[in-house]
Amino acid sequence: MGLFHRDTGTSPPGGTAPAGKTVQNPLTLVMGIKSPEDFQKLESRIQQIQAAPPGENPIWLALDKLRIVHFARFVFLENNTKLAIITTYDGSFEDYLNEFIDEIGDVFNALLQHMDEAPPLPVQQNRDAFHQYVKTHDLGCIQPFYSAYPRATVLDIRAALDET
Repeated sequence: MGLFHRDTGTSPPGGTAPAGKTVQNPLTLVMGIKSPEDFQKLESRIQQIQAAPPGENPIWLALDKLRIVHFARFVFLENNTKLAIITTYDGSFEDYLNEFIDEIGDVFNALLQHMDEAPPLPVQQNRDAFHQYVKTHDLGCIQPFYSAYPRATVLDIRAALDET
């Protein structure tokens, strides 16, 4: 899969971006599913997680705690042979992945066991391999990455909306 280099001119969460730079970064992680049986197990697990109320959904709890993710979604592609995780986040790629490993590494472990070319598990003990796997399977985007609010982090937006 092709990898477009992401913009590295970002600032940490809560900071301001240099002129012409966005603080948000895209991730379009597309992973091959091992088999139709793995798809069924994977779909069931994702549906179970996503059906939980926000206060019990481990992904939503982690996203709310981290306060660096603007948007996140799962999408099955190509007749259910691939899973895409599509997010927009603040800060560096490495920090983003490390925070996810720390907060919901077990969710990644559950999903990755059904993926082709998955890194060694658990991801908590194989961070470098997980980082490389995500880099390899991230489709990136054709720059520039558009944002309606290029210099606003999740924290900035929540503060403006008085939702801190």
